[in-house]
Amino acid sequence: MRATIDRIELPDFVPAAQPDGGFSGERFLDRELSWLQFNARVLELAEDPQLFLLERVNFLSIFGSNLDEFFMVRVAGLKRRIAAGMAVPSAAGINPVDQLEMLLQQAHELQKRHAAVFKDHVLPALADQNIHVKKWRDLDETQKATLREWFMDQVFPVLTPLAVDPAHPFPYISGLSLNLAVIVRNPVSGKELFARIKVPDVLPRLVSVDQPGSRTAPTREVSLISLEDVISEHLDNLFPGMEVVENYSFRVTRNEDLEVEEDDAENLLQALEKELLRRRFGPPVRLEIVDDMNPAVKALLIRELNVDEDEVFSLPAPLDLRGLSVIAGIDRPELHYPKQIAHTSRDLNASETSKAADVFAAMRRRDILLHHPYDSFSTSVQAFLEQAAADPHVVAIKQTLYRTSGDSPIVDALIDAAEAGKQVLALVEIKARFDEQANIDWARKLEQAGVHVVYGIVGLKTHSKLSLVVRRESKGLRRYCHIGTGNYHPRTARYYEDFGLLTTDEQVGEDISRLFNQLSGYAPKTTFKRLLVAPRSLRSGLIDRIEKEIENKKAGLKARVVIKVNSIVDEAVIDALYRASQAGVQVDVIVRGICAIRPGVPGLSENIRVRSFLGRFLEHSRVFAFANGDDPIVYIGSADMMHRNLDRRVEALVRLANKSDISGLLDLANRYLDPGTASWHLDSEGNWTRHHVDADGKPLLDIQSYLLQSRERQSGAVRR
Repeated sequence: MRATIDRIELPDFVPAAQPDGGFSGERFLDRELSWLQFNARVLELAEDPQLFLLERVNFLSIFGSNLDEFFMVRVAGLKRRIAAGMAVPSAAGINPVDQLEMLLQQAHELQKRHAAVFKDHVLPALADQNIHVKKWRDLDETQKATLREWFMDQVFPVLTPLAVDPAHPFPYISGLSLNLAVIVRNPVSGKELFARIKVPDVLPRLVSVDQPGSRTAPTREVSLISLEDVISEHLDNLFPGMEVVENYSFRVTRNEDLEVEEDDAENLLQALEKELLRRRFGPPVRLEIVDDMNPAVKALLIRELNVDEDEVFSLPAPLDLRGLSVIAGIDRPELHYPKQIAHTSRDLNASETSKAADVFAAMRRRDILLHHPYDSFSTSVQAFLEQAAADPHVVAIKQTLYRTSGDSPIVDALIDAAEAGKQVLALVEIKARFDEQANIDWARKLEQAGVHVVYGIVGLKTHSKLSLVVRRESKGLRRYCHIGTGNYHPRTARYYEDFGLLTTDEQVGEDISRLFNQLSGYAPKTTFKRLLVAPRSLRSGLIDRIEKEIENKKAGLKARVVIKVNSIVDEAVIDALYRASQAGVQVDVIVRGICAIRPGVPGLSENIRVRSFLGRFLEHSRVFAFANGDDPIVYIGSADMMHRNLDRRVEALVRLANKSDISGLLDLANRYLDPGTASWHLDSEGNWTRHHVDADGKPLLDIQSYLLQSRERQSGAVRR
């Protein structure tokens, strides 16, 4: 039997091909509803009792963080367009006002389901494992005394009660902050007043009942209490001489998307910093309140925050389950995924997994296709740049940085290289959403070290993942390149699934050199040989390949298209896939998140299958494979099939050349798509169904566990 999930309702229609061979206008799924379905799949992992308990807690936290971003960006953007009169029907044909109503309705259902999973299933399961989330009333007197002392010493000095009365206007409520709405009474006049207290985010959201000041995650017997619960029990200390009548927690989500008019900004850095300041004051798009809130307090918040009734989410306490990350970090190995060891790629020939090989020597022998996190990032990409910084024969390094970690060894390597007198160029994308401030800080740090820092092309984000190292050798200069599907981020490389290519191929080196010159200078007519580059040639290049598969099918040659991306919504690409399906070409799409394709529609897409994979690692790689008769073509790179990637970003795909790499990647795609591999299947009505057990109830293959075990076996064979 196969388990199915609660389905998000979609418009009640199934498109068909037009009689004249064209496509109907209802051939696309709505991208925003599709995103909510993706987050529903994340939630389904939290609901799975077969999953490790603390991983279920982690997925609850991820769901909350995902939904926050959805409201801050997607819902906020839709509301802004509606208010400005600029909204148009979606590609799925849904009116903007109706779309917003549907999004809010589905979000309400998902948040209630999210809260219920925690309260009714995960919380009791945690208690069974001696991990308790307690209320103040559950504590004994010794625990209460310990927390009272901690509150007065560590919490009370941080709190700032803000009164609301004729002399004090309603305070500004920052986005995503947790707050207490407090009603106090003057015992002399009997008058009731409102005050707001912000729960400080500089303190842990969940604190140990017995050791509240501890910053380390506890291990065995664990008793935790929420910070807002502790504060609410000590409100009399904040309002001496007043009677505390009642208090309730609430939370506001604001529009935090950025709007920077680069054409009008003389200094992009300064313009972005001003916009980051403005972001903090964006209009509210969601109000979360506890479900036992006094209706009068609720009405006051709705009025003062200027939100609509359908933007109010009434939920059981605690609000903001992102705080569950504290529980997810508890050191109980038996409640987590088994420990993962990333091994050095066998093509780098390192004798020890923790020691980097001579990356340059390995690259001269052959192209090296990396698959993270199964292949170690630190002993491959990181080692490549660190060795380049230290190598006296390296004369130049050019690097794109979209996101990186707070203690980035990549940035340190670039600084070391510049200080060693090498020519270093860093293309820092300071408009990377929600990493803007961090990237501004990195840009200034790099500039101070003597690195040439540029910010790309006006109007375009630079999302491509590129490294170029120029080395002086006996036969002249040689270019060493890395091009990948993921960011140069050592921390996320441990749980993001990505591909990367290390190569000394002359054509790739020439292409990447030209692309860097285009990004740092003026070269609008640059052409490329092994790369497809957005916004000029990537969409058209992929569509040309799809059309070639149609020709091959008609000629009786092997024809197939396999695409693996995070999201696919671009209408031109999807229509090309529909044409391929109508011609009889088998099309397989592996998508983690948003998908606007309607697979399996008679006369339109019956030869298209769509699968989704979620699990321990975030499936992040982008792969485009074409059968091309008996000479398959495979690209990897940074681009998803979305308008922003294809039209408003600099993206790059590289065509693989090594036959064994191409064959291995195609074999891996087939393993993903095998009926015996667990996945979610998308049907023609836009519903996702989880397939993770066979007809006898036995678990299907988990692709990520399989790849971990395969790499472990390979590493053992190399060591022996």
